[in-house]
Amino acid sequence: MVDPPAPAPDRRWAILAVVATAQLMVVLDATIVNIALPSAQKALHFANADRQWIVTAYALAFGSLLLVGGRIGDLFGRKWAFIIGLAGFAGASAVGGAAVSFPMLVTARAAQGVFGAVLAPAALSTLTTTFTNPAERGKAFGVFGAVAGGGGAVGLVLGGVLTETLSWRWCLYVNLFFAVGAGIGAFVLLRNAAPEHRPTLDVPGTLLASGGLFCVVYGFSHAETAGWLNGLTLGVLAAAVVLLAAFVASQTKVAHPLLPLRIVGSRLRGGAYLSVGMSAIAIFGVFLFLTFYLQAIRGYSPIMNGLAFLPLTAAIVTASTTSNVVLYPRFGARPMVTAGMICGFVGMGALSRLSLHSTYVAGILPWLIVLGLGFGLIFAPAINGATAGVAATDAGVASAMVNTMQQVGGSVGTALLSTLAAGATTRYISAHRGPAAAALGGIHGYDVAFLCSSGIFLAGAVICGLLLPSGRTPAAVGAPALA
Repeated sequence: MVDPPAPAPDRRWAILAVVATAQLMVVLDATIVNIALPSAQKALHFANADRQWIVTAYALAFGSLLLVGGRIGDLFGRKWAFIIGLAGFAGASAVGGAAVSFPMLVTARAAQGVFGAVLAPAALSTLTTTFTNPAERGKAFGVFGAVAGGGGAVGLVLGGVLTETLSWRWCLYVNLFFAVGAGIGAFVLLRNAAPEHRPTLDVPGTLLASGGLFCVVYGFSHAETAGWLNGLTLGVLAAAVVLLAAFVASQTKVAHPLLPLRIVGSRLRGGAYLSVGMSAIAIFGVFLFLTFYLQAIRGYSPIMNGLAFLPLTAAIVTASTTSNVVLYPRFGARPMVTAGMICGFVGMGALSRLSLHSTYVAGILPWLIVLGLGFGLIFAPAINGATAGVAATDAGVASAMVNTMQQVGGSVGTALLSTLAAGATTRYISAHRGPAAAALGGIHGYDVAFLCSSGIFLAGAVICGLLLPSGRTPAAVGAPALA
């Protein structure tokens, strides 16, 4: 692929605004829909057992098609992949907001996932190929990392406001405002660059990767409700292992692989992908279980719940920009990611001590700030490192791997931590009696989930600290490949 000349500085920062807007829309959607779910269920009259499919339909489509979506941008050009993904995501959001039945809403959510799988890699790879100067790249990825890490908390605020003041439908309609602005900017600012000699798409690899990732996401989602020893759960997860193993083997034998193994073969990129995946598993607890605690135990409204997370967002923004602009160019990803994992270990460990009478100011706020600093130290350098040194022709699929690890990690975290929390709650209630047993059992379950998240962060600090290379690393697309 021959990329057009680098845009002028003013245009580069405008492109960053466009890309960040699209990324914010995708990240917001992950949490904002959860806030809308109870109201949507009441309006469309579907059962509790069906509610998970509003989330799962999106996760299955998005997670299983990300690698394909990333390669589409490499083959046909990032500009049109970005615009088509953006338009499709917005259209699916409009259909979901106007849904009059459960099947219509689930179908719209699945369509959001399909187009999101094209949009998300195109957004990150556009950033990767636009900012090749190390100093500018640090600033750009600091902003992008802040959006990726803090957008979920913003979604809690926005979802609460929209649900309480307008309707649950606006939690989907709001995507249109983001899409229109980003779409106009993309049409004006981006330049399309497709390969002069377009290679064929790796169809067998596409089928194996999509099938394997589908089985991973579905298997963990099914385990959350049916249990880990359920026959379907075990069968689907076993199929995932077989399909993904076959996919890796196939990538060494084809001329134009879907995921060239050189992308994940370097210590920097491999470690960065692992950092994103492990963080996604552990970070799930702070949003879900702390939301449960604040609303069910402390009686917070959805809006107040969202506002309680704003210090987390502020800390993420601060750490993301500082780590990528000041620290990453001097020290590389290893100390940043390791320090971030240790912050996660400390913050989650402190939250595991929440009780019935813990206060927000003393028991939650300090640790949200610690966690926010940790998330910023992890995500911005990891996303930067995950796309460092890749050729422009591989930027899309390298970017897709970031989103894939985040999505798969989130699915694993959802199932694993929810199962552990539910089991701990059940055991506590069975062993205790009294009017407060249910509330105390719920808190005990949350505490167990936080403690497990803390352990995952500790493991991440050790593993990623050993795997990531020390010192400065190439940052620009087209830099020498990293061994």
